[in-house]
Amino acid sequence: MRRKDREMSLEFSLKIIDKSTCGVLSLIDADGAPYGIPLSIIRDRDNLYFHSAKQGKKVEALQNGNPVSIAFVGRVEVPELYSESQLSAFLEEEHGGKTLISKVFTTEFESAIVLGTVHKVEEESERINAMRLICKKYTPSKMHLFDLAIISGMERTAIYRIEIKSITGKRKQFDTHGEEMKWGRME
Repeated sequence: MRRKDREMSLEFSLKIIDKSTCGVLSLIDADGAPYGIPLSIIRDRDNLYFHSAKQGKKVEALQNGNPVSIAFVGRVEVPELYSESQLSAFLEEEHGGKTLISKVFTTEFESAIVLGTVHKVEEESERINAMRLICKKYTPSKMHLFDLAIISGMERTAIYRIEIKSITGKRKQFDTHGEEMKWGRME
């Protein structure tokens, strides 16, 4: 990571993964070209799980043991640190452009990147558990219907596990005084 001053803790990174509505899986496809796809992903300890159809470009690219990267994005906002009169005053300052670049024409963000290896899940109990976790995250109010749905859907569903090898988290955020919080500072 180039900006080590924005690196965050493992705990912060795990929270980003767990609250993200999707992760973008990146890998090399069967033709050797880069391929990225947004997925509904859940984390269970040191593994990530997602489901798929049993055929298609993604399935062809997902070979057991292949390296993958998954990007998760949390909060992204344009900061509003200055009033209109303060912004206008930058036009009169000799070095006002530097502040505009770093604090006005920017975004606050939080993200996590996972590197790992992908494996197709074959064991039925792990497959069902992964689907249960996915459904709990994305459709928690419908869990009373899970057992019936799983009977109907598992035969045409592939489940993949990503063994996490490393996680890095990054954040740019300003405090209430307009200063960037660096080195994992939370406030």
